[in-house]
Amino acid sequence: NGNAGFQQVLEKLESDPVCQRLSLKSFLILPFQRITRLKLLLQNILKRTPPGSEEEVQATQAYDALEKLIKDCNENVQRMKSTEELIYLSQKIEFECKIFPLISQSRRLVKCGELTALDFHSPSPKWKVTARPIYLHLFNDCLLLSRPKE
Repeated sequence: NGNAGFQQVLEKLESDPVCQRLSLKSFLILPFQRITRLKLLLQNILKRTPPGSEEEVQATQAYDALEKLIKDCNENVQRMKSTEELIYLSQKIEFECKIFPLISQSRRLVKCGELTALDFHSPSPKWKVTARPIYLHLFNDCLLLSRPKE
């Protein structure tokens, strides 16, 4: 998005009739869609092969290998999404000192959200309550509290 030249070339390529007006994203998704279609094809082959035959053994092995491939693909997609979340968060959060590396291979964001912190002050006989927003970021290995920059 930040590179105007790349955007222009991409728009030109996507508008080319050879690409059938498909976006780059659709071309990136195509291989994964084909893998899931292969799984459906193998399921149908398994239904039609005679039980106990050599064809059934081979189709079962192919199906198992394909299932493992799909599982690996899904895990890699989740890992990439998690890394993208960490990169986005690291761009938004500013630490006073850089002793905490937010982006890590093993770290992933589990949950995040905004809460309201209540501060009770009692300098006088009446209690004074102030509310301010804070954000909680729960990772698989730590909990990070942050507040909006004032």
